[in-house]
Amino acid sequence: MVIVGRPNVGKSTLFNRLLGYRSAIVEDIPGITRDRISAEAEWCGAVFNLIDTGGILMTANDPLMDQIRLQANMAMSEADVILFMVDAMDGMTAADQELADALRGTKTPVIIVVNKTDNQNREIESAEFYSLGMGELFTISCIHGHGVADVLDRVVQLLPRSDGEVAEDENTKLAIVGRPNVGKSSLVNSLLGEKRLIVSEIAGTTRDAIDTRLKWNDQEITLIDTAGIRKAGKVQGSVEYYSVLRAQRAIARCDVAVLVVDGTAGVTEGDKRVGGIIVEEGRACIVVVNKWDLTANPKSRTLIKDYTAIFRNEVPFLAFAPLVFTSALENTGIKHVVTTALDAAEMHAHRIPTGLLNRVVREASDVKPYSRKGKTLRIYYATMATVKPPTIVLFVNDAELCHFSYLRYLENAIRRHVAFEGTPIRLVVKEASYKAKDE
Repeated sequence: MVIVGRPNVGKSTLFNRLLGYRSAIVEDIPGITRDRISAEAEWCGAVFNLIDTGGILMTANDPLMDQIRLQANMAMSEADVILFMVDAMDGMTAADQELADALRGTKTPVIIVVNKTDNQNREIESAEFYSLGMGELFTISCIHGHGVADVLDRVVQLLPRSDGEVAEDENTKLAIVGRPNVGKSSLVNSLLGEKRLIVSEIAGTTRDAIDTRLKWNDQEITLIDTAGIRKAGKVQGSVEYYSVLRAQRAIARCDVAVLVVDGTAGVTEGDKRVGGIIVEEGRACIVVVNKWDLTANPKSRTLIKDYTAIFRNEVPFLAFAPLVFTSALENTGIKHVVTTALDAAEMHAHRIPTGLLNRVVREASDVKPYSRKGKTLRIYYATMATVKPPTIVLFVNDAELCHFSYLRYLENAIRRHVAFEGTPIRLVVKEASYKAKDE
């Protein structure tokens, strides 16, 4: 089901009410939603895909309007039901009539939804929308919930019947993240092979986190395109502030964060900031160095090696993340992005057998014992408590003895046996409830 209409009639408010939580950004500013946003909704046991679209004006000077119309048309072509949303406060406008003319040729069922009918007068006045000749009409108030259930009842009746239960989404989730204007949406479009997301040179074009399905060989992948992340102080109180929050949530729910950086700009503080969020969330990560075609010599192995060395030096906390050099516009290196990300996802969920883990830790501690304040650290036992990220618990004689530098040494020893490329490892130190006999 897709929701369409001119800007600021309440499409995103209805989208959020149907989902039961705030997904699309809602502010009283026309044109907030630009890309089409989709999510799974449920009503009376029926599960369906719900799509919100950017406000459509058939004639407008906005440089993005042509792409917004394209996105809406693609969404409508995929839908089983179209909710054509209008505004009772404004009454019928020329933009409503133009959109109705565009919808008239579709074979998909269209329901007119008159929003903001918060009193009896507006209920009566909403009858003018029957003149659009689009068939069924429902009056609702998204803010108060009036009439929304009736719309959903009708939608469920119009949806095609499907047998069997809907399986839970267990796709590998890749969040495409990075600071603004590094080419995230262009990368997604290259991966999908279609203009699925709006691509613009205007920083901050993508404001919502958007989930898109991708089938790679026999594997199902969910791509999450997000708004560019800037320093919080620069976006507080603005639409972009909420976009950043959604991008951070996208990182939290993904399997692999694909950090896109601009290969022509060097390593920036913004790149480091996004990388820090990824590490804090414990997500697997690959770094996509985009716009590599614009560098002096894109095919130079020396240039690639030099950039890699600079990145490793500037962002040491992402030492585990492999670098992939791409040009989204020229479609080079794109396949390697997916294969590298899937490898990282596999490592993110990898579990080391307990016997091997203890042998590696024991050998490392024997080669390089650690003492502090005249007391030697003893590691009695190691176990992998969980994965995503791989988390190893070390049971020791004295937790306060274990310095972070020694934990880094143990991590490197573990990585020599199992590379864990693309994923962080967490080492947790706990004091054993028993002591060795010689202590």
